[in-house]
Amino acid sequence: MKLKFRKIAYQLHLWLGLTSGLIVVIMAATGCILAFEEELKPIVHPNRYFVENIGRKKLKLSELTTKAEQALPEGLKIKRVVISSDPSRTYVFRTLKMDNEAWTYWGTYLYYYRIYIDPYTGKVQEIENAKQDFFEIVLDLHRRLLLGEKIGKAITGYSTLILAVILFSGLVIWYPRKMSKSMLKGMFFIKTSANWKRINYDAHNVLGFYSVIPLLLISYSALIWSFGDVDQWIKKTLNGNGPKEEKAKSTLPSTEFSSQGNILNLIGSTMDKGLSNKKSALINFPRSEEGTYYAELSYDGRQYRNEQFNFDQYSGEILKSQSYKNKNIGYGTALRERNYDLHTGSILGMATRIIYFLAAVIATSLPITGFIIYLNRKKKKPKHKKNKVVFPAHH
Repeated sequence: MKLKFRKIAYQLHLWLGLTSGLIVVIMAATGCILAFEEELKPIVHPNRYFVENIGRKKLKLSELTTKAEQALPEGLKIKRVVISSDPSRTYVFRTLKMDNEAWTYWGTYLYYYRIYIDPYTGKVQEIENAKQDFFEIVLDLHRRLLLGEKIGKAITGYSTLILAVILFSGLVIWYPRKMSKSMLKGMFFIKTSANWKRINYDAHNVLGFYSVIPLLLISYSALIWSFGDVDQWIKKTLNGNGPKEEKAKSTLPSTEFSSQGNILNLIGSTMDKGLSNKKSALINFPRSEEGTYYAELSYDGRQYRNEQFNFDQYSGEILKSQSYKNKNIGYGTALRERNYDLHTGSILGMATRIIYFLAAVIATSLPITGFIIYLNRKKKKPKHKKNKVVFPAHH
């Protein structure tokens, strides 16, 4: 029975690996590039992210938003701003519109702009067409293979599911049928003195084992984004009969409303005060008449460590506020909120980010080393010689 299970695991590992190998290489390689995007961007584009001189006082948020909108192509409105607690950083305003029916990356983003503004002078330091940003293209290649939300996301989603099966079947194959001292050594160490075929074989087995846990966590968190039904099922199962979160809504005013600038300044001032001892603030602008200004204060590089606010867009009143420290939410919602950090490795800080990066490097190599093993075994198979039939000579 054990032998049969092992054979099934081997066949699954082999054929699923051969069919999804190229996609896994693309997703893992792009994951490596994106691992330190946040640190690399300010180095590559200092003019975007840093002001020329730190001023004494920042301009009001409504004034900066107006300047950002004036820098956009006509008719476009700002939808988000990110404010850093670092006084030397610019404010990053953003607007984008997507078409989820499109078949390509270029069709998916109808427009996508980032405006970098000096908050002290109001100077527009750069207008970035984010559709052409290297990291944005790499991110879409990672998520959708540049093939749009419908097709690309489905391919990467099912490839991630296949990767999880490959990882589990790999563990079954990795564990030897008979345990011995030499076998034990071969499970955890690469024999560097051996020939290249053996080194390649060991690299696949040993490195695959060391990367299996981070790769399974990456796969799980990616599947949550890819399959909404799985996401909802896990959330409901873990939440049990916990309290359901109610969505905050703005109350439409009975009289004409014209003080949007004042409301925005009030929210900007509240976020500015809350930024001490934190990393950054994010403000999403309302998308509908009942929508709210949604704001977040992030403590550090982990997305889930934040304080959240919903402001009424007509009065500026805080409709809802909660901190990750004292949120009354179920385990399923808590796990879902940590999904991004679980996927990127930032869940435990820089140490796990480095571990994830190394795991992604290994994941890039695994389909290649596996394919080499497959070719070497194919060459080894003995060719069965056909017995020659000797006919008697006719006299």
